[in-house]
Amino acid sequence: MRGGPGPVREVPGAVEVSSGGLPPWLAPVALAAETVQPPQLSRFLPPADGAGRQSAVLVLFGEGERGPELLLMERAGSLRSHAGQPAFPGGALDPADGDPHGDGPVRAALREAWEETGLDPEGVQVFGVLPKLYIPVSQFVVTPVLGWWREPSPVGVVDPAETARVFTVPVADLTDPAKRATAVHPMGHTGPAFLVERALVWGFTAGVIDRLLHFAGWERPWDPSRQVPLDWRA
Repeated sequence: MRGGPGPVREVPGAVEVSSGGLPPWLAPVALAAETVQPPQLSRFLPPADGAGRQSAVLVLFGEGERGPELLLMERAGSLRSHAGQPAFPGGALDPADGDPHGDGPVRAALREAWEETGLDPEGVQVFGVLPKLYIPVSQFVVTPVLGWWREPSPVGVVDPAETARVFTVPVADLTDPAKRATAVHPMGHTGPAFLVERALVWGFTAGVIDRLLHFAGWERPWDPSRQVPLDWRA
């Protein structure tokens, strides 16, 4: 997740949240977004005192050659934090994004996706917003914004200093038990992980994907005892 300020792009008319006109396969995800409670998504929830930096990520579903897919990016290896880690496009809210408790997170998620991947926000239909979650190590309060890539646009690396690559992952691979594992941090923390598209997806991103697969009814039985150790720099 990008922590520094970037150029601000207005996203007029892109803050409407609507589940109308979605492909049928996205209906379970839209329903989950309406009903899921914060503790069902993560044990890390925003501090009660309101501390933490408000941010947002875009969880963008599209339809590719192998069916439903998710858009991800891999952070540059030279970054000071989360170097080389796959993630959703996203970052901190700018003042121009608006109310962090209103439509600010939606605007921020779309703006950051544009800045990081070149995505055209006009082709994205926002159909849900998940409860705010917390990343203790970076003190980010993160709002996952769910989008349907209604009109796909070209995407790629915009700034090589921040992003190593932009790629999509078929949902079929994310639900494949052979591509799932438990990531083990050197400090002893564990969490879900996905070995897809030459990448190990773990941490916050993997946690959100894991819960979406579960509450959408897409999850297939997999072996949590299969462990993947993380580098000490993770």
